[in-house]
Amino acid sequence: QFGLTLFTVLYRRFASVLAACAPRCATMDGIETMRVSEEKKDYIVNILNPLLEEMVAETIHKMPKDPSMFMLDWFENKKVYQEEQALTPEEKQRIIAENEKLQAEINAVKGTVQAVVTMAKDDPAAKKAAEEDEDEEDDDDDEPPPDFERPLGNRARQSVSAEAYGEWNTKKAFVARVVTKSEAQKDRLKAVLSKCFMFESLEENDFNVIIGAMKEVQVAAQERIINQGDDGNFLFVIESGDFDCIIKGQDGAEKVVKTCGPGDVFGELALLYNAPRAASVLCNSPSVCWQLDRDTFTHIVKDSAQKKRCRYDSFLARVPLLANMETSERSQLADALRVETFADAATIVSQGEVGNKFYIVEEGAAVAKKNGVQVMEYGSGDYFGELALIRNQPRAATVTAHGQAKLLSVDGASFNRLLNVGNLLERSHQVYK
Repeated sequence: QFGLTLFTVLYRRFASVLAACAPRCATMDGIETMRVSEEKKDYIVNILNPLLEEMVAETIHKMPKDPSMFMLDWFENKKVYQEEQALTPEEKQRIIAENEKLQAEINAVKGTVQAVVTMAKDDPAAKKAAEEDEDEEDDDDDEPPPDFERPLGNRARQSVSAEAYGEWNTKKAFVARVVTKSEAQKDRLKAVLSKCFMFESLEENDFNVIIGAMKEVQVAAQERIINQGDDGNFLFVIESGDFDCIIKGQDGAEKVVKTCGPGDVFGELALLYNAPRAASVLCNSPSVCWQLDRDTFTHIVKDSAQKKRCRYDSFLARVPLLANMETSERSQLADALRVETFADAATIVSQGEVGNKFYIVEEGAAVAKKNGVQVMEYGSGDYFGELALIRNQPRAATVTAHGQAKLLSVDGASFNRLLNVGNLLERSHQVYK
């Protein structure tokens, strides 16, 4: 309201100036009669008057119902336009890149949440548990701490953050648990975690904390290690064996939605989103897993895993092959990626060898040669190695790095589970025909 009033006063003050100044070809009698300095007259003629002329002309052309609000919006848009024009091409590209990064992070979060909702939407037990948790939170919100209404006396008022996060909500210092292990167990665990995306980007100290905190678990065949709807306090990393992830629908029928093998992680969604188990997990044969508790996961692993997912989701969204994937599917693919670097002229795959990986070029370039003749060049966002996996045939060409190259690889099992093989085959036929 104050802004509108101030604008009205200013506009009325300069309305007579506008009438005196327009058109430009008219005499300057109106300006000359004003008792202001030559500097201010020059400001009126060369800066203020053209701006007001443009604004008034646009207002008359549009004839808005609320001229005051229209004029305010016009000035704001004018300012934004001028600021945008002042940017250099490099600054514009930087802002665009930052916006794309933020959008990718938003899409990654949406995708993961979508995956949780999709898995849990048919689970009455999960819905009931979520409603009970919400009721408990409402009850907790109704009761302030016992000394909330005590007189403040003469002491200085605390800041808002101090009142909200003082004794009522104290954050305890984190101390990771330590499970005793033999050196042989530690070596086995390190080998398992080296295959797992979630622990790849950890610093050495954090990695050692995880090694110390994990517990070996022997699982019998047909044992359900996780039950849909239960609270989740642990995640599991598979060392050996395979497990089915099962969802029970409203009709009571159970459906296997995913099969996990060595190096895979399950049970992490309940820890990431503090939600009930979205699926049951059944062991198919005698297996060995490593169990990690919620507190250690939250303090050490969670942020690192989410950052990796956000970073690669942004890149994968620009790969033509993956453009039609759902955000949740792309997030799962991001989880399965492994980073591999190759020096100039280093061999990535060799003609005639058995193919067990699919590659996407993240940085740098690569060339494919068949019988010594170059047949293809690859740059950032290009992919190769799919034919050997789709057709179960030896590699059709040798691919080498052209300069320093950084590639993302997906193992054969994850490739077949996560990607649309039919779409890949059709695209490959078009590329290699």
